[in-house]
Amino acid sequence: MQTLKHSKQRDAILSFLMMRKDHPTADTIYSCLKEENPNLSLGTVYRNLNVLTEIGQIRRLRLSDGVDHFDGDISPHDHFLCTKCGQVTDLHTGRKIMEVSSIDPAFDGQIEGCFTYFYGLCGNCKEGKTQENRQIPG
Repeated sequence: MQTLKHSKQRDAILSFLMMRKDHPTADTIYSCLKEENPNLSLGTVYRNLNVLTEIGQIRRLRLSDGVDHFDGDISPHDHFLCTKCGQVTDLHTGRKIMEVSSIDPAFDGQIEGCFTYFYGLCGNCKEGKTQENRQIPG
């Protein structure tokens, strides 16, 4: 396996994600880090997010809103997506991963993991506290 060169930009991106709980997009990460890192480009952010995902230090969330979100918490947990404002939230359900023995016996693939996404209204949208109205296809 090829050794990964140290990168200040990659370290900054990883640190940023480890401090966040809101699952930002690449554009958000770029916007937030650009001021402190003037040489940072959006392409560098995308490349480093891909590397961090490939080496398992972060998780890429591909949700039905069509935009990749990134999670610095790689522990097993589910996610909740608000169908009105688009907020992504960690959801610790305490449920156990599905038993592989309960999968259709005709399935001949190799299961490597399972992620569940829950959809609905976040607390703020449920209470009518948000202005944004963003429809997420189900």
